[in-house]
Amino acid sequence: MSSGNPLLAFPNLAAGLSQVEEELRASVRTDDPFLTEVAGHLILAGGKRVRPGFSMAAALAVHVSEQPVPIEAVMGGVACELVHLGSLYHDDVMDEAATRRGADSVNARWNNLRAILAGDYLLARASEIAASLGTEVAGLLANTIARLCEGQVRELQDTYNIDRTEADYLVSIDGKTASLLATSCRIGGIVADLPRDLIDTLTTFGHSYGMAFQVVDDILDITATDEQLGKPAGNDVVEGVFTLPVLRALETEAGPRLRQLLTREAEFGGTPPVIDLRTRDEARALVRASGAVEASLAVAQEFASQAVAALDPVAATAASAPLRAATDHLLERVAAVAG
Repeated sequence: MSSGNPLLAFPNLAAGLSQVEEELRASVRTDDPFLTEVAGHLILAGGKRVRPGFSMAAALAVHVSEQPVPIEAVMGGVACELVHLGSLYHDDVMDEAATRRGADSVNARWNNLRAILAGDYLLARASEIAASLGTEVAGLLANTIARLCEGQVRELQDTYNIDRTEADYLVSIDGKTASLLATSCRIGGIVADLPRDLIDTLTTFGHSYGMAFQVVDDILDITATDEQLGKPAGNDVVEGVFTLPVLRALETEAGPRLRQLLTREAEFGGTPPVIDLRTRDEARALVRASGAVEASLAVAQEFASQAVAALDPVAATAASAPLRAATDHLLERVAAVAG
């Protein structure tokens, strides 16, 4: 996580995140140097570590500021981050992505088969760590991996579907993104043995934050540059993943031309539709000019408001202020590039 991340204002969280980095590296260290290199590739590339941050913040929610981060919360965060990283390995294979976090993607450097196997290995290591934290955590993480897969499958089923509904989109991001952020908070609460009502409150926060997080990510795919994203901008459009900004734009005056672009067949026919870089750029420009970015940002803001409201019952706990600040910071990411 960068030094500008508001979670770092949380007492002892900087030290906890350093420990997360150490444990992430240790978790993929094997007797096979090649597997260690491939499995650790994205770990070494860095990341915001939002999921471990939430796990640790939840665990410290009612403890005094001098309380160090419990090792169980660190390992719970590591398990969630490994699930996230494993899903990125698989996503990049499906998207045929060449870069991730400013570096070569695993599939581009070593090929698809190795990327898939390395992603599977990360999921296995995550499950092993979760099992060490108890049956409830193990079952919760297994269920979350299943929900993540279900969300991704729903998205794949709607690939190049110009008639994808907003409801379908929301169900997909609930599974592929929000479920893991909710679980990150919940694991932190479970391993810290917090009261069940507080665990539920933190879980609700994580879920709403996760919904906002994915909407923001999808807005940035339309508005940001490759350099700002650390991966190719507009890739969702090219891959036929029509996210909220595109769906909203299709309902505006830009809709007919946008629909034409997104369903254009190759010169000699064939499927799926051809969305080349010129088509991508025109489609992104249409979406930006249509008002759909602002409409989508309003949806993200609503989910963010739900996340903040979920913290009302625990406003006096140590976690409330930094988690609220993290939610504000999420929306500021869009404001920084939306212009």
